[in-house]
Amino acid sequence: MKHKPIHITVLVDAGEIPPHDPNFEEIDKAITEYHVIQTLREMGHTVTIRGFTEPLEEMIAEFKEHRPDLVFNLTEQFEGDRLFDKNIAGFLELLRLPYTGTGPLGLMLCRDKLLCKQLLSHHKIRVPAFFSFPLHKKIRIPRNIHYPLVVKPAFEDGSEGISQVSVGRGPQALRERIEFVHDRFSQPVVAEEYIEGREFYIGILGNRQLTVLPPRECVFPSEEGPSLLTYSVKWNKEHRQKWNIEFTDAEVDPEVLKKINRICKKVYRVLHLQDYGRIDLRLTAENKVVVLEVNPNPDVAYGEEVAEAAERTGLPYEQFLDRIIQLALRRFSS
Repeated sequence: MKHKPIHITVLVDAGEIPPHDPNFEEIDKAITEYHVIQTLREMGHTVTIRGFTEPLEEMIAEFKEHRPDLVFNLTEQFEGDRLFDKNIAGFLELLRLPYTGTGPLGLMLCRDKLLCKQLLSHHKIRVPAFFSFPLHKKIRIPRNIHYPLVVKPAFEDGSEGISQVSVGRGPQALRERIEFVHDRFSQPVVAEEYIEGREFYIGILGNRQLTVLPPRECVFPSEEGPSLLTYSVKWNKEHRQKWNIEFTDAEVDPEVLKKINRICKKVYRVLHLQDYGRIDLRLTAENKVVVLEVNPNPDVAYGEEVAEAAERTGLPYEQFLDRIIQLALRRFSS
């Protein structure tokens, strides 16, 4: 079904607006903002672009004078701080502006990796064993710790701060990596058990009723190369080619897939995700599902994991974006 065109403001991180192309009109850019903005235009929508920046009073006045029918929220940070993503969603809610994606509560629960794992554990959802190392406190390595452990900044996403040396295989290596992350990111550290297994990415669409998209898999074929989704693996095509790492459709036993889908739906609801999201997990040799990360604002660029999985269900990119739009509009009309 084709829906009537509406006025959509695409809200982006201010630093992502190219000074030479503020209207995102270049057609050969493989960047999420370009994909979304150009596709919305092709769908017939009236599209305006706004970077989220100070002074906020100007933004409030602008939204009141030119109120869009919907804000397509692509922001991830404010002035370089990812912890403010929830505040941006809260800002839109205070203005009573319909917007796409997860709200302040879900963003808060997912942003803090420690809080997220604690909450999932409370709801009997399997996550790696984990330890927290606060900033500006003496690093105390527990005696009951089992190696290897993956060291992560507590508040980042997109695999920021994760490299192959993030895997601590002993107390000294673990301590050194914790110190590095403390110094580099100025935030707490989460060290979690390294889980052997296949790495899956599960996209979900919906609110009241959820559609779990076909699983995507990151395949690490070389024993000498990366064994987890590092920053380079995620963002560097040449690095993936060097180690023959591929993102591909996952083949899974139907009964195991049912279990994965059931767990992912539970995760989605426990963490209050809205409209769309992605859950990263590992499937062990014993078919245990271990949730690694939950992404309330995953990349929706053409060809990325969620859009790619949606296409496997018969939702080409335009229809994928339209589904997100309609889900958001229904939330605010109910």
